[in-house]
Amino acid sequence: MNRYHLVHVTDFVYDGPVSESYNEVRLRPMHDETQSCLSFRLTTSPASPAFSYRDALGNWVHQVNVLPVHTRLRVQAESVVLAHAAPTTSSVLPLSELEDKQDELNEEFYDMLAASTYIPHLKELDPLIAEAEAACDDTVAGFAQTASDLIHQRFQYVKGATHVNSSIADSLQICAGVCQDFAHLLLGVLRKRGIPARYVSGYLVPHNEENPDAKLEEVIGGQASHAWAEGYVPDTGWMPFDPTLGKPVGMRHVRIAYGRDYADVAPVRGVYKGHAGQRLSVDVSVRPALDDDGNETLAGTAAIPTEPEPFESRAQQSGQQ
Repeated sequence: MNRYHLVHVTDFVYDGPVSESYNEVRLRPMHDETQSCLSFRLTTSPASPAFSYRDALGNWVHQVNVLPVHTRLRVQAESVVLAHAAPTTSSVLPLSELEDKQDELNEEFYDMLAASTYIPHLKELDPLIAEAEAACDDTVAGFAQTASDLIHQRFQYVKGATHVNSSIADSLQICAGVCQDFAHLLLGVLRKRGIPARYVSGYLVPHNEENPDAKLEEVIGGQASHAWAEGYVPDTGWMPFDPTLGKPVGMRHVRIAYGRDYADVAPVRGVYKGHAGQRLSVDVSVRPALDDDGNETLAGTAAIPTEPEPFESRAQQSGQQ
């Protein structure tokens, strides 16, 4: 089954009354040649209309503004996605020819080569770069894949080892992290070597019970949010790599947004007026998108307000969230 029903719920519970909450939501899946977003629905409590636009990187953004006084904000995104088999791509561009293309790459992909808050160009990345060069097949794509494999092998997946604002310096120091950190590490290695690279936020669909994958279950920890990276190879285009799983990116990877790093693709980000503190909880579920009769389980595509529901405690995600 490659048709999925995704439900992503974010709850903000405040210690006291707040007002004038302005939020950006990046939760609508991409729609292109390898993935079709068949339907999408955004609901909020308190009820609020939403309007959408595309940001500079082509991601769908929904603006949700809650002006009246409230003590809780719930944002729920539901979508049905159909994953297609991606065409097989290969690259033979020698790593030695990358230098000749650097001016062209800098002009077209400067933002995906420059350092950022999450991904500074650290000297501590140099050993990984040197080892990937020595072990790869001397092609750009081979270097990227080898670097991804090295990160998968050398860094331990540990929930709670880092936090949402951690940079690659933290992961390099403790040799551990979660999928957000692993994606950032690979981006740092590729960019420092002169290869444009971008962050991908999305979901990783679990295997079914007949084909279990222990490593996948360890990664998602019962949640489906995930992050990986794409590198730009001049003779091929964008190629995906998943240093967390150490396996090819395929139809179980559902893409939501691209960015320079996590800062560009946070699922829900906003500000509010008030002095109250807040508690954040996130719940994500993925399941086949057909019911027992073979019918699609979600048909709406609008941003629809809903009535408030009783708050239920949820564990905060330890992955890209």
